Amino acid sequence: QVQLVESGGGLVQPGGSLTLSCAASGSIISINTMGWYRQAPGKERELVAVITSGGSTNYADSVKGRFTISRDNAKNTVNLQMNSLKPEDTAVYYCNVNVLELTRVGRAYWGQGTQVTVSS
Repeated sequence: QVQLVESGGGLVQPGGSLTLSCAASGSIISINTMGWYRQAPGKERELVAVITSGGSTNYADSVKGRFTISRDNAKNTVNLQMNSLKPEDTAVYYCNVNVLELTRVGRAYWGQGTQVTVSS
């Protein structure tokens, strides 16, 4: 079993910054991709950014140049630095990791979600 703990959400004014963090723990051999998704009210969950174990990244067009995803493989953590935030970035943000567990089973896990609200 794997646990994900997210932190860092909150209320910020337009143009401001926030950093989200997600830490994975439990029966982990290795973690492949780690990523962040978001879901705004009335909308489907969408990919924000993803990073592979080798450090390759992919971003949604809407956040390119403003958000930066990073990870610490030794600590099994992934961060999302969000700059120049806009009201349309308001959503619940979810961490997602793809884990190879000690049982040799690969499985995807989701965090509990953290609210990000961009408003003046």
